[in-house]
Amino acid sequence: MAHTIAILGASGDLTSRKLIPAIFQLFQKGRLPPDTRVVGLARTEFSDEEWRHSLEESTRKYLGDAFSAEQWSSFAPCLHYTTLDITASDDFVRLADFLNSLEGETGATRVFYLSTAPSLYAQAIQHLGVAGLANENEHPRRIVIEKPFGTDRHSAERLNAVAHGVFDEDQIYRIDHYLGKESVQNLLVLRFANSIFEPLWNRNYIDHVQITVAEEVAVGRRGGYYDTAGVLRDMFQNHLLQLMMITAMEAPVRYEAKFVRDEKVKVLQAVRPVAPGTFAQSSQRGRYEGYLDEPGVPSDSRTATFAALKLHIDNWRWKEVPFYLRSGKAMSCRTTQIVIQFRRPPHVLFNNRTKQTMDANQLVIQIQPAEGIQLHFQTKIPDAGMQLRTTDLDFRFADQFSKSIPDAYQRLLLDAMTGDASLFARSDEVELAWGVIDPFIHAWQAGDAPPLESYPLGMWGPSGCTEWMAADGRQWFDVCPVLH
Repeated sequence: MAHTIAILGASGDLTSRKLIPAIFQLFQKGRLPPDTRVVGLARTEFSDEEWRHSLEESTRKYLGDAFSAEQWSSFAPCLHYTTLDITASDDFVRLADFLNSLEGETGATRVFYLSTAPSLYAQAIQHLGVAGLANENEHPRRIVIEKPFGTDRHSAERLNAVAHGVFDEDQIYRIDHYLGKESVQNLLVLRFANSIFEPLWNRNYIDHVQITVAEEVAVGRRGGYYDTAGVLRDMFQNHLLQLMMITAMEAPVRYEAKFVRDEKVKVLQAVRPVAPGTFAQSSQRGRYEGYLDEPGVPSDSRTATFAALKLHIDNWRWKEVPFYLRSGKAMSCRTTQIVIQFRRPPHVLFNNRTKQTMDANQLVIQIQPAEGIQLHFQTKIPDAGMQLRTTDLDFRFADQFSKSIPDAYQRLLLDAMTGDASLFARSDEVELAWGVIDPFIHAWQAGDAPPLESYPLGMWGPSGCTEWMAADGRQWFDVCPVLH
């Protein structure tokens, strides 16, 4: 069956930097569905040839040595372009005629990809509905919606209502590129395809879990947007909670979209509400030095560029096991990692002889940039009595597999085309995730907030966050990179 990917907002950076390179690499691997066409839609005037030439230059730039001019010449005829103003309903009627003409009598599966400003999502969805472009007669119709999906729970519910007024839930693909990363998917395999981990993956053996998404870059030219969003909206509601759900979820009945997403939703339903008046004790926040000097940032801004939250999941598996989530800008390095901190042995045989404090076992899952897994455990130092040392076992994707790790958009775009929603967020999941984060946003605005502590560029956030963990008898895993 033929496939058509219609990208709304095709003149934007996401299309040239991520979407087209991903689709081209799927073409290079022979994985695109038969007769795939890509239609660019934006207000900018382009002919097909002009758009193809522009994308050839940008794709060559972003793919580097992976770009093949010969393969591009075979791929380019798949690319088409027509102008579209998202605010003009008549343009969507014209789009319907254009797609029908392009696909001919055989028709095609259509995927509409919203690569526009989030403020235009609802209008675009409504115009697609009025033009009949969401109707499934003989061929599937799907829509991919980029994050952010709303700015709080109420706006997410409103956007879901608009989307459900036009598309059925199984036609809607809410994308978070973190779920397309090989290392995130490998976490599911690590847990549910290996019997040595599952018996230990619970409150009896795990002391706590740390999930860190650190960014080395500062806000830069995104200051105007970032100051209205802040770190909680920008990173926690989507990326960090997604990683927490996959870490904490129960095994689904089968690896199918419904069952996987059912288990993820159960995790959010079990998150313990933070008691009023205790948000300052359950969180940390900070702002890197120089943030107020960034373009577009108001001089009186109170926006946090760093945050850490302590959450509890009140179910049988995770009762009283804290999940520490943190993310920030201008930090020591770029890293995304999950640390499973195991409990210390119930009876230590060797401390009295060696006067050592023995480190507990840790399982470190590195999501990016050095994808892999590291297990820390104790060993005896040879010819040194009973002195112990922490040693590690490493698994690194780059060492084990000769192929480069594909960009997340390759997997997600292919899944959207073939109708597999396992790695996309469901409506209740999005709303529940906002329900976890909204109370922190509101409490911070109402004054129930920890100090907005300044931290130097290139550090692991404010010093108060380290002290906050120490007060719990724990410490952050501040190692970067974990795997080389």
